[in-house]
Amino acid sequence: MLLNLSITDLAVVKTLNLDLQKGMSVLTGETGAGKSILLTALGLALGDRADSGYIRPDCKRAEINLEFDLNDAPDAQQWLQDNELDNDQQCLIRRVISDDGRSKAYINNRPVTLQSLQALSEKLVEIHGQHAHLTLLHSDEQRRLLDTFAKNQDVLDALNTCYRQWHSAHHELQTLVKASTDQTEREQLLRYQIEELQQLDLANFNYPALLEEHSKLANLEQILTTGQAQVDCLYESDQQSINQMLHHSINSLTQLTRFAPELTEVCSLLTEAQIQTEEAALQLRRFLKAQDADPQRMEALENQMDVIQKLSRKHRVAPDELPAVVEQLEQELHGITHSGERIVELTTLTEKLHGQYDQLAKQLSDSRLQSGEKLQQQISEIIKELGMSQGEFLVDIAAQDTNVPKLNGIDTVTFLVSANPGLPPKSLAKVASGGELSRISLAIQVSTANDKSTPTMIFDEVDSGIGGGIAEIVGQKLRRLSHNRQVLCVTHLPQVASQAHQHLYVSKSHTTDVTSSHVRVLETQERIEEIARMLGGINMTANTLAHAKEMLCAASGN
Repeated sequence: MLLNLSITDLAVVKTLNLDLQKGMSVLTGETGAGKSILLTALGLALGDRADSGYIRPDCKRAEINLEFDLNDAPDAQQWLQDNELDNDQQCLIRRVISDDGRSKAYINNRPVTLQSLQALSEKLVEIHGQHAHLTLLHSDEQRRLLDTFAKNQDVLDALNTCYRQWHSAHHELQTLVKASTDQTEREQLLRYQIEELQQLDLANFNYPALLEEHSKLANLEQILTTGQAQVDCLYESDQQSINQMLHHSINSLTQLTRFAPELTEVCSLLTEAQIQTEEAALQLRRFLKAQDADPQRMEALENQMDVIQKLSRKHRVAPDELPAVVEQLEQELHGITHSGERIVELTTLTEKLHGQYDQLAKQLSDSRLQSGEKLQQQISEIIKELGMSQGEFLVDIAAQDTNVPKLNGIDTVTFLVSANPGLPPKSLAKVASGGELSRISLAIQVSTANDKSTPTMIFDEVDSGIGGGIAEIVGQKLRRLSHNRQVLCVTHLPQVASQAHQHLYVSKSHTTDVTSSHVRVLETQERIEEIARMLGGINMTANTLAHAKEMLCAASGN
């Protein structure tokens, strides 16, 4: 349950540190006193979207802190353990909103994403806003409420998982079947393209090597002419080759070594140079002899490169990427030639998943039908207590006229009500007034509360549109609801406020240029005065005070 709410610099709240108790707590105060900002703070702390507009004027940031006791929240404990955020039986949530519009969230002093905060919050607090009864008009919400009451979540999760698997397989199957209509034409084109590319001898395809060989043959005449000239220069010239000049230099310097022995090393170097020059000349001569001007090879190379260039332009890739193109085409061809096998496989799979879905859908429908009877009986009894003495509540469950699997099952759930005897039941949107919707919504919440694991429930003026004795019954229902969970209720009705175990009073002050809201826990005498104010307005009389005291005494006996 929620133990403490702490707020700093949020809207009209400068500082607030509020301890909450078990059972039922109510927030009351004049209209505009700031009751809604407390629920806004709770919503922000639990993951609502935030912006800098929430920050108190002239402040840099706003901060909300929540402290929970997890003894009554096993689902939240498990979630914290699974996400390595647990801290014994305690859970601290902090939300900080900066003036630049950014916000940060923390769970047990560790930063988390907004999605993680929202996932945990769903297991801690359930908020019913002023207009929660309006969502009751939607069929999806009616189905969700029935499934909650019937405890269908495990079957529903299994059914939806089966549906998604079926939908994925069915979509792939439809795509393959549609593609198979022009499969033959595409297969022929792929085979032609692959055969056309395979003439390049792709196993030994090396485009850079072809370019190198073609360049060499195209410039062979220059290679032979220049090469022979260098052989002559190095070794074979009859006049004065480099080899001859080195031989002459070696002989001349060798004679001088008798007088200058240090020239011996120079002679050695020149001798090595002569040997290297002779070796280079011999290798160059062998290279030139090995060259063969082959016009047929040159023509073959040019034809092959022309084919490569045409194919690369056709497939819009660089020449050296053509082997990859062949691989892609072969993969596509393999897919087409084996699509028949995949179609058979997918057909079997979709039939199997469809059968599993049908079994789960029937199980879900049976559970809804059985629980629907119990729910409509319970709600009918409660709305009679809430002033609709002739009202009858019905849960209509109709199977959709389709054999195609649907998310959440094959049923359409519709809540019907007959406000007066003799009149046929109609949907809530057609027959229920705002006050009746509020009472029906409260009846549903009371009926389904025992099937929820959320330890804290918050009601924001869900008692609007009712009054008198009915309001007293509503207060009793909320108090009864708090026997096994924490209930926090914002109300303007003294009949509801008198049923609370804890009474919180919200007020405004104007001691500075900026308005501030304050919350304090009322003691017994203060509660009597506040309920008297709610009963009789500004001028309290002895009668209203006595009435207020009587209401509190009666509530404490429940």
